[in-house]
Amino acid sequence: MLKTVDLHKKYNGFTALQSLNLEVGKGEVFALLGQNGAGKSTTINILLGLIKATSGDAFINKISVREHPQEIKKHMAYIPETVLLYPGLTGLENLDFFSRIAGFTYSREELSAFLKRTGLQETAHQKPLGGYSKGMRQKVGIAIALAKDAKVLLLDEPTSGLDPIATAEFTEIVRQLGKEGRTVFMATHDIFNAVSVATNIGIMKQGELVQNVPSKTFTAGELQELYLKTI
Repeated sequence: MLKTVDLHKKYNGFTALQSLNLEVGKGEVFALLGQNGAGKSTTINILLGLIKATSGDAFINKISVREHPQEIKKHMAYIPETVLLYPGLTGLENLDFFSRIAGFTYSREELSAFLKRTGLQETAHQKPLGGYSKGMRQKVGIAIALAKDAKVLLLDEPTSGLDPIATAEFTEIVRQLGKEGRTVFMATHDIFNAVSVATNIGIMKQGELVQNVPSKTFTAGELQELYLKTI
């Protein structure tokens, strides 16, 4: 569902990404760890088609990002660290608006059902987004991904700033997405959450993917030790 082939990215002679080769299958959750500047954001921006790789290519659902940057958007959803939605609109109204932009029209009951699937309490559906917590805004973002039937979800620092309860809720949502056959690729600093939710974990250093390991082979403590040795 998600594949990169010899991805390279240079900025004025600086190598931000080099020889990135990875595959993430249907229903898998891939967590990409690395320090700031390691290349995580560059990778996501290339996958989104926001920047062009210097060489190499990426594929979403077997579609080339380089050749079809607009087509891939039909198959994926992006949830940034800060979910950018309209604070004056309710959760339900935001979901309706962004669903329509993606070409989908749903009844009020169907929209509410998407929000319920993410665990957003029903009492919040009709409240303005400006009063939502970060975790609640993320749930609306995931509901938008469900409404547009995204096969691949790209998440950037999804647990940053979340309290333990919201982090646990997010982890359960991501597990459920995997069970539904959706592919999740997330860039994160959260080692403990990565071990808890990911099927595979990658570690980036100076633009290179230097580790790519199954999460079940490590405890959180062991992964932290490997991460500190690697970076």
